[in-house]
Amino acid sequence: MDTLDGLKTVIAVVETGSFTAASERLNSSKALVSKYIGEVEETLGIRLFNRTTRKISLTEAGNRYYVQAQQLLESYQAMVDDVVGEQVNPRGVLRISAPVSFGDRQLASIVPEFCQRYPDLQIELVLNNRAVDMIEEGIDVRIKIGSVPDTTLIARHIYDIPLVVCASPEYLQKQGKPEIPADLSRHLCIVDRNFKLGRVWPLRDSQGKTHNIDIQSHVSADSPVAIANMVKSGGGIGLITQHVVADDLRSGELIALLPAYSTLTFGLYLMYPHRKHLSTKVKCFVEFMQEKFGHTTLNN
Repeated sequence: MDTLDGLKTVIAVVETGSFTAASERLNSSKALVSKYIGEVEETLGIRLFNRTTRKISLTEAGNRYYVQAQQLLESYQAMVDDVVGEQVNPRGVLRISAPVSFGDRQLASIVPEFCQRYPDLQIELVLNNRAVDMIEEGIDVRIKIGSVPDTTLIARHIYDIPLVVCASPEYLQKQGKPEIPADLSRHLCIVDRNFKLGRVWPLRDSQGKTHNIDIQSHVSADSPVAIANMVKSGGGIGLITQHVVADDLRSGELIALLPAYSTLTFGLYLMYPHRKHLSTKVKCFVEFMQEKFGHTTLNN
């Protein structure tokens, strides 16, 4: 067993909470993970984990080993990055978590360019709309849209994404076009449960006054893409993030409503561990995202 493999294995078991999950993160077998843990314990003459049939937990010595193993691995990676400098492309696996709609509509189209630029990297996209535990799931960079909770992670703001009130031409032909925010209360609207707005949509006029509109809704969903598709099918009016409907607005499949009013804007952030030495692969991805989106504020 290589000493670095032992360090990585202990760290993976601690952060994922099981040998099975650690083996998945390390792309290894559960038996090999167990073997490496046993060899580390035998070499040191200590027990790192208390094991039962249902769970494992760190011993006091194991916790001290874990903390210092993290520091050693970080220092080792910093040394490698410093030695190879800019002459060698980043290597290894880069796991990126993102919301499904952003991953489908924005990220997927630029990842091939990133791969061409850094051919020694392997990219794993993890697309979901749930809360992500970066440490437990082995995520290197998380793309977050909306508010950023209090965290020890770095949150790098990339750009702002507004919400768009929109409907299909067919719906507007049948039901009429809202001219002022209050008109929305007479229309069927589709609610995005990802937002805390619920059935109250805020729209701000040119004087800065906010109009909070109670909307009617018989349908809600937790997928912006599904909402966009329902709106395109004439199901009602939607309040949807701009990156999801940008192509539909350009093609005319959807019509942006109430252009004299603005609504909420959500920030897009890159989140990654607060470490003294940021890995080259994460640094390259952060720079790439800023290059692609950093000077952009999407407009309706």
